[in-house]
Amino acid sequence: MTRLGGALLRWPLLIVLVILWEVATRAAGSAFFPPPSTIVTRMHALWFSGPPGRLFLTDQAVADILPSLGRMAGGLAGGATAGILLGLALGLSSRAYDYLDGVLQFLRAIPPPALVTVFLVVFGFGMRMQLAFIMFSIIWPVLLNTADGARAVEPLYLETGRAFRLSRRERVLRIVLPAALPKVFAGLRLALSLSLIVTVFAELLPGTTNGIGFQLTVAYSMFNLPAMWAGIVLLGVLGYLLNEVFLVVERRVLGWHHARETAGA
Repeated sequence: MTRLGGALLRWPLLIVLVILWEVATRAAGSAFFPPPSTIVTRMHALWFSGPPGRLFLTDQAVADILPSLGRMAGGLAGGATAGILLGLALGLSSRAYDYLDGVLQFLRAIPPPALVTVFLVVFGFGMRMQLAFIMFSIIWPVLLNTADGARAVEPLYLETGRAFRLSRRERVLRIVLPAALPKVFAGLRLALSLSLIVTVFAELLPGTTNGIGFQLTVAYSMFNLPAMWAGIVLLGVLGYLLNEVFLVVERRVLGWHHARETAGA
């Protein structure tokens, strides 16, 4: 099925679900579960009723959305870069991978929220702690997928590179990294969705003064349930849009890989 066909099937289903949500919440009449029309109205008033020159963003949007995206981008960039570099290094050294695999699996299995106290002690409250927390949380899928991709490179390719007298750096950039890219992007996609989650979690902690997570805390403390649900829906929309943008980039970068898979099928 083509992407257009999938979209044509997806949107009517989404519309039906939203209609059912509207009917069910209005029938229930619960203050804890406002209808989607109320949530969308609150989202418009909070974030998207600004002037056209600012892309309809309000001052509240600048205070809530942009700081969250900035923290997410900084943590994702740092964690992804470290994960790719360390993953390549481990993938190219079987001995290092065998020694460190158990440690990496142990660290990956620790839920990041369980280490919040450690990060607060080491970095204190504020941006440094939030970025370090995001980087630690998202590095594992990138690192392990990159190492797995580097280990899966055909030895014949590496031997051919040596035969052509490519340096180690050239072999990594021209042979190992391109061959590992499908695995790298799989890890990056996991890291992208995880980075949004841990960013909001970091903004729920004391010491934060802006961001979507901070707005959720304020709305909850004031029992402003429509605003709280507006923040939750906004996170879902952001996650969907970021994933779609990522898939576009992935299809561009890995076009050769998808073409080879299609030809093989």
